[in-house]
Amino acid sequence: MPRPFVAYLRVYEPLSAFGGSLGDLLRAVIEDGAVEHARAGIREREVWFRSQLANAALPGELRDGRPTPSSVRDVLVIDPAEVHCAEATVGPGPLVCPMDVRARSAAALMGFLETSTPMLRAAMLSDSPERLRARAAHILGEQPNGSVHIVSTTWTVPLPWFSLVDPAHRHVVVAPRDDPRRQVFWRVAMGDARRRIERAATLAEQTFGEAGPTRVLIDTAAWLENFDEGSAVELDYGGLVQLFSDEELLEDTSADDVNGILDAIEASDAEEVAERFTKLRDFWAGMAIRERFN
Repeated sequence: MPRPFVAYLRVYEPLSAFGGSLGDLLRAVIEDGAVEHARAGIREREVWFRSQLANAALPGELRDGRPTPSSVRDVLVIDPAEVHCAEATVGPGPLVCPMDVRARSAAALMGFLETSTPMLRAAMLSDSPERLRARAAHILGEQPNGSVHIVSTTWTVPLPWFSLVDPAHRHVVVAPRDDPRRQVFWRVAMGDARRRIERAATLAEQTFGEAGPTRVLIDTAAWLENFDEGSAVELDYGGLVQLFSDEELLEDTSADDVNGILDAIEASDAEEVAERFTKLRDFWAGMAIRERFN
């Protein structure tokens, strides 16, 4: 079975940023062994399947609504040495990213309640929207900083996310398509990510107004403010790497093109902007078709 076709933006905070019982739990998890980075998507799918078998309302919780013992131990861990730092620094290590599957599911439920039609809600929900909304809000309120450490997207990578990273520091592992070791990701210091996205949001607003890519940049920047300044940010293609050939992965210039567009906007070079937008559109067109058919 293929990995979920999901891409991720993750925040890894210093272990020292977690206090109290949660900090103690995370220390124990690190000693016992965290979730392997390459298998994060597979682990999320396992949590979802188990919730369905248990008739739980949300992945990562028991039938009575309490979090499962295993879900609170699902974390990813990296060393500060694995993070590219330009002007900022990260740490102290280790850097920890709780997978927050239950809380992320609650956030998704809130989004569904806000955007779905009454007919769709009636067909999909087993409880009243009011009670579900209150329950989801309670779960999100239990987060230490009021926010989940991971946001994800299916079938594609939002192009504004590439403005966070330095294109030159991409990590690529070419392996068979069904091998979890096949990966593409970037890791950047939080301070550098905030600086880069602030510039991108300013340029985007000047060019496109407050809608579209500007809104994504503003919302992402606000999300990053919830975390410790010694954190790291990771942009991970996740299971999307299964949909590209080795050649496509190696020749992918999406991060270069997005950052090149920002440079071209700053230089008022409309021709360069159009050329790079066309290149991005052509590269990600196949993903858009797959999303439409799924």
